[in-house]
Amino acid sequence: MASNNYSTVSQSQKRALLISGIAELKVNCSDVQLDQLLSYLNMLEHWNKAYNLTAIRDPLEMIKLHLLDSLAISPLLQGARFIDVGTGAGLPGIPLAIINPEKHFTLLDSNGKKTRFLFQAKIELGLSNINEVNKRVEQFAPEHMYDAVLSRAFSSLSDMVINCQHLLADGGWFLAMKGRLEQSELSAIPKGYKVVQEYPIAVPKVDGQRHLVKIVRI
Repeated sequence: MASNNYSTVSQSQKRALLISGIAELKVNCSDVQLDQLLSYLNMLEHWNKAYNLTAIRDPLEMIKLHLLDSLAISPLLQGARFIDVGTGAGLPGIPLAIINPEKHFTLLDSNGKKTRFLFQAKIELGLSNINEVNKRVEQFAPEHMYDAVLSRAFSSLSDMVINCQHLLADGGWFLAMKGRLEQSELSAIPKGYKVVQEYPIAVPKVDGQRHLVKIVRI
């Protein structure tokens, strides 16, 4: 089996790719936030060896497909309280929390290993605007509802709406990160909800379609 050369990727290579991508996205990012994003990436690489947090092993691909993909929706966030459902290793929640310190993010996942990683990331990165929850979404009853439910994880928009509708505050909305959009999936949204916007998302250095779908209660 051919060995990979992921370990030879330097910190300067990672930093250069991340700086370039963030500039292309036109997202405001301080030096401190850039360091936090790179520290998160290094944690993801390290923990991934034992916890299998992501199938992507190449750190440069992690930057493109995880960090930049998450940050691409930052300009579209409205509100103060967000929940990232099925967050896994904290995507898109942790990169968004780093870039938006004034907003609060709940990171929800049913996998205990992944939420242990999220807890450690919160501590090591000094993120006071996130909390991790180890529950299935249908079992989670928050004290305060959310302005938006975020997810990259749901297989279908209808599943996301059905399973997460109890989390939405009045006037709140779903923000679903999707690849290719099929009309059949859009038309399967449950009654009482509708798609109000489909934002095409251009992720730097990544080919293929990406969309952010906004769904509201009617």
